Amino acid sequence: MLGAKALDRYWQRSTVILKSLTSSGTCIAMANEIDQSICRAIEGAKDGYTNTTESVSWRGQTSNAYQEDFLNHRHGSLTWNCRAPGNTGDSGHLSIRQYSSHCNDRFTSKLLGTLPQYVKIVEVGPRDGLQNEKEIVPTVVKAQLIKMLVSSGLPVVEATSFVSPKWVPQLADAKDVMEAVRDVKEAILPVLTPNLKGFEAAVAAGAKEVAVFAAASESFSKSNINCTIEDSLNRYRDVANAAKKHSIPVRGYVSCVVGCPIEGMVSPSQVAYVAKQLFDMGCSEISLGDTIGVGTPGTVIPMLEAVMDVIPIDKLAVHFHDTYGQALSNILASLQMGIKIVDSSVAGLGGCPYAKGASGNVATEDVVYLLSGLGVKTNVDLGKLRLAGEFICKHLGRQSGSKTATALSKTPAFASKL
Repeated sequence: MLGAKALDRYWQRSTVILKSLTSSGTCIAMANEIDQSICRAIEGAKDGYTNTTESVSWRGQTSNAYQEDFLNHRHGSLTWNCRAPGNTGDSGHLSIRQYSSHCNDRFTSKLLGTLPQYVKIVEVGPRDGLQNEKEIVPTVVKAQLIKMLVSSGLPVVEATSFVSPKWVPQLADAKDVMEAVRDVKEAILPVLTPNLKGFEAAVAAGAKEVAVFAAASESFSKSNINCTIEDSLNRYRDVANAAKKHSIPVRGYVSCVVGCPIEGMVSPSQVAYVAKQLFDMGCSEISLGDTIGVGTPGTVIPMLEAVMDVIPIDKLAVHFHDTYGQALSNILASLQMGIKIVDSSVAGLGGCPYAKGASGNVATEDVVYLLSGLGVKTNVDLGKLRLAGEFICKHLGRQSGSKTATALSKTPAFASKL
């Protein structure tokens, strides 16, 4: 049987690894990091010291703890608590929580707060992603992309937009796209409708859910849809009323929720006003879009707080572009605020034809990888999602805008484990 001093030496050896991991916020299965001799020693110590008390050194602090509180072995793998450095819990001793190599378990810390168990991802690639392409993407390619995205487990895939071909020629085949995916039943396939005429065309094409889009910036509203904010809201009330008669859900988008390419910074109160108008007219979900990707958690959080004061949080979604590389940071901040719906685009496709310099949406692959690492369920198969991204990028003749997809393509052995 292993003595107390020997046990302490083994424990100190293992905490060197733990310190380096917790200091960077990493959470992985420790069984892969601690050699088998330590595992056997600790397991043996557990058998011999179950009812004894030891003085345990943890991050420079010494506390008394029963062996059963810090020696645990479940399903053949060691389990450890994953906390921020210096956090020893209420009792002052090491607490235990099971983690797998994929971090499937949810966790709570002072830094992250309580994260949602599940996040719904709304895939906007086939519409928001492709509308900014210079070359027209064939209908058959769009339909295949939609089917591949649905097969990956995505619950919502925005299919197309019933807007005037004069303004968005890339989506002139909206009716044909809807016909090509008519048999897809595994996911919701909403479409964008800018007015009552577009709504009627969408319903005739078989749409079961529609979306309308307003701006929090007066200047952007005029440049994007050629009318004032109030005029746009009046149009959407007509759409919402018609949708009620057909029992069709309406999603509302608000663009420029942080900044506008024309006006600069946008007031959170203005965002809240537009969002509330959309909600009051019957929109079942409100997506808050950082159209030009200028937001950071420091500007996103006040905006969310303002909107959350007037709309239930479970009705809100976030839609971030990654122009300044802040999209994932903003998503994490949004999750901490209680958001459970995230928009994203496969391979990071997208942009805005009316917002110069706006890069693509945050990549769905990157969002899924982030959420998986946080232990938040999405029910999305990352492997199948990558295939969809590779498919459309090959057609477009470009590299994926997803860092996750790019990294996994270079490490196929690791990718197979995901």
